[in-house]
Amino acid sequence: MQHLPHVIQPIAPYLDRYGYLAVFGGVMLEDFGVPSPGETLMIAGAAVSALSGRLFIWWVLLAAFLGAVIGDNIGFAIGHFGGRALVLRYGRYVFITEKRLQKAESFFDRHGGKVVLVARFVEGLRQLNGIIAGAAGMRWRSFLLYNMAGAALWVGVWGSVGYFFGDHLDRVLPLVERYTLYVIAAALLLLAAGVAYTFYRKKKEGGA
Repeated sequence: MQHLPHVIQPIAPYLDRYGYLAVFGGVMLEDFGVPSPGETLMIAGAAVSALSGRLFIWWVLLAAFLGAVIGDNIGFAIGHFGGRALVLRYGRYVFITEKRLQKAESFFDRHGGKVVLVARFVEGLRQLNGIIAGAAGMRWRSFLLYNMAGAALWVGVWGSVGYFFGDHLDRVLPLVERYTLYVIAAALLLLAAGVAYTFYRKKKEGGA
């Protein structure tokens, strides 16, 4: 894997050895606060799929999606059953400080379910999203719905970046990270357009 972009070469051996399990495990661990390069592993997996064909892109995306949903739900359970005190007591072992928790809680209180949808694109909030939602008393069904939608959007955006720009990740990744909000907006617009087009076709076919 020496031909891979410099930015993903350090984690390439993990993909070479563990494949889809590396993507799944990395994303899952990251999503309940454990320091892990989950996002980078997913992007790297998509790039490896495009550049070498060693991994199948749809399995990479599925592994990342399942890891994201399961990881966030583990975090939700920790926050829900353990509460804020437990999070602060043991969170220091995975770099969850009171300052980080308060900042994330404040953001969560202002924006509610929308936070769960876009939290994956915000460094720090991505790792604490489920824990805060659980500790804040959010209903699990609502959390699960927003969480799955956010996971699909996150996987779609970053998986596409890794797959279509694999050769140029060293230059593209900093730009995408800088304009993350615009990337989210574009992804949401494309999703809305796709849904609207689907309904239009069904309505047209039904009226024919």
